[in-house]
Amino acid sequence: MASVTQLVAAFDACFLSSFNTRLIGNADEPLYLPATTNEPAKILFRLDYVSSALHEISHWCIAGAERRRLEDYGYWYESDARNLTTQKQFEQVEVKPQAVECLLHWAAGLDFRVSVDNLALPEYDFSHFEQAVMRQVDRYINEGNLPERALLFSRYLLSQRHPNQDLSEFLKQKYEDYCR
Repeated sequence: MASVTQLVAAFDACFLSSFNTRLIGNADEPLYLPATTNEPAKILFRLDYVSSALHEISHWCIAGAERRRLEDYGYWYESDARNLTTQKQFEQVEVKPQAVECLLHWAAGLDFRVSVDNLALPEYDFSHFEQAVMRQVDRYINEGNLPERALLFSRYLLSQRHPNQDLSEFLKQKYEDYCR
């Protein structure tokens, strides 16, 4: 998936009819808006950034039915000027979404980098967070417990590039390559 346009089309193909949800770019800030009687749910992602789209999709893939009825899944956003304590809290809730995001990046043929989303700690060592995300990636791959929508979307993304490639084997190889 080289472009945002392709990613939006892929998301629509996978989820518009079955989950009444659209992926929409060019937003100033990312946001999830639940469906109304007249409109599908919307996952808004920042500008035209593929990584922003994949990050927002990862949150949607994890959110259960109840959370998908709430704006931004009922979460609050802590600004990117977090102190060390709130940064650690942020990282605890971001491990699973960023692990899903990593797998979506790989399936789409893109590199992945964890995001600590904090400009207030420029010298911050995030290696422990990256390790936690990668441990979760390993669990998703080897324990077979990737959320169902993430699995479906990953398969679709990979099939667009490599129609005959097995997702499980592909992800295992990407993980091995990453760990080298």
